[in-house]
Amino acid sequence: MIRGSREGGGLLRVVEPRPILLSVVLAAVAAFGWLASPLGLGVAVGLQLVIGGIGAVWLLGPVRIGLGFARYATLAAAGVAATLFGRVLFDQTGLLLSPVAALLLWGVVAAELDVGERGRAGLAIDLMLVGMVFAGAAGVQRLVAVNAWPPGLILLSILLAIPILRAAEARGASGIQAVGETALHLLAVAQVAAALTLLRPPGVLGAALVALAYHAWGSAASALEEGETGWRVAIEVGALALMGLVLAVLVAAR
Repeated sequence: MIRGSREGGGLLRVVEPRPILLSVVLAAVAAFGWLASPLGLGVAVGLQLVIGGIGAVWLLGPVRIGLGFARYATLAAAGVAATLFGRVLFDQTGLLLSPVAALLLWGVVAAELDVGERGRAGLAIDLMLVGMVFAGAAGVQRLVAVNAWPPGLILLSILLAIPILRAAEARGASGIQAVGETALHLLAVAQVAAALTLLRPPGVLGAALVALAYHAWGSAASALEEGETGWRVAIEVGALALMGLVLAVLVAAR
């Protein structure tokens, strides 16, 4: 893998064919899921899990201590999120969305390969995970009827477990600590998702607020680990969460 110089910001990037090939295959599977019946969608999701999981091992190589295990599942989770989210936009974009999906999936691969080279996560991982949470939440919202919210909430929790665990490991957590942080983070986001289900905000606003809740909790955890005082984190993150809640209530009241 050849990169542009770090002094130049790494804007020019040339990759070997394997990441591109894997991204195109996953995008093709996602496009099949957009067109398929519910049974075909299940097949597409299963293929994303298999191809994404095997492909991640193929590209990332052996597990490295300190980088965590969840990075081997992010590509599969991103493929599933792309498959579900594409069904939200397919009526407007059709298969024109598939090249964009391939580019975004390649971005997931590139971000994880960059972590392997740097030995630590960066901004690209944070943006990638927020996008996965938003796409997954919007896809589940489209897939599951509002009056069937308990199954939808369970499905969403399963889907979000991977990016949330990846976020915990990106902060440096591992083992039982990473699992514990993931459980608390997932519980907080699931509570927000349940509340939004009852408010029934229009369009993808609910998914955006779920992504906001995910980001707010993760930012608070990172700030606390970096030594910020608890009250300051509570004010900053609480204000962000309050803004999102007020927006959801105002929109739902219309």
